[in-house]
Amino acid sequence: MTEQIRVFLLDDHEIVRRGLRALLESEGDITVVGEAGLATGAAEAIIALAPDVAVLDARLPDGTGIEVCRQVRAENPDVHALILTSYDDDEAMYAAILAGASGYVLKQIEGSSLLSGIRLVSSGHSLIDPGAALRLVQRSTEPDSQAGFPSLTRQEHRVLTAIADGLTNRQIGERLHLAEKTVKNHVTNILSKLGVERRTQAALLASKLSTSPTDLS
Repeated sequence: MTEQIRVFLLDDHEIVRRGLRALLESEGDITVVGEAGLATGAAEAIIALAPDVAVLDARLPDGTGIEVCRQVRAENPDVHALILTSYDDDEAMYAAILAGASGYVLKQIEGSSLLSGIRLVSSGHSLIDPGAALRLVQRSTEPDSQAGFPSLTRQEHRVLTAIADGLTNRQIGERLHLAEKTVKNHVTNILSKLGVERRTQAALLASKLSTSPTDLS
């Protein structure tokens, strides 16, 4: 008997979850062991169920599947995450990779391709769109870090660079001649734009996209 691939579904649209469940369970080798419509409580449910693959919607009303992925992978690296999204967003995909996701695919994907992707991810393989991955590689070699994060302002890029250097808000203020409160506001905006919650995650993103990565250890 073929070993079952256990899957958890996270999507805020019930009709999408129903469709995915029907598609996956029609194959015989995939079983949906749980589902949720909100980010709140999803990570805890996934950790408790320990599925082979968690299929996570990138954008949810109360959070992101990327953050859920990060929480789950921190607790149980054996759970493979596949981000399923309607948005072709390079920065979100890069954040998903750093969060430990094994794949990032668009919802326009054909059913057969999604099934194949889940099987690949469950066996430990990566499923990243080749074209998008190439764009990330090209972007990471650009000398101007601003090209890596086009949503950030020039001042936010300076603050991000200082974060990657391990500076505190007070030290950043001294370097850039800014009030500590102003630096704090910039940091808040940076975290929001990058889709991360902690400055260490922002620092990691910055170092990955730098031509001279900072040693954060």
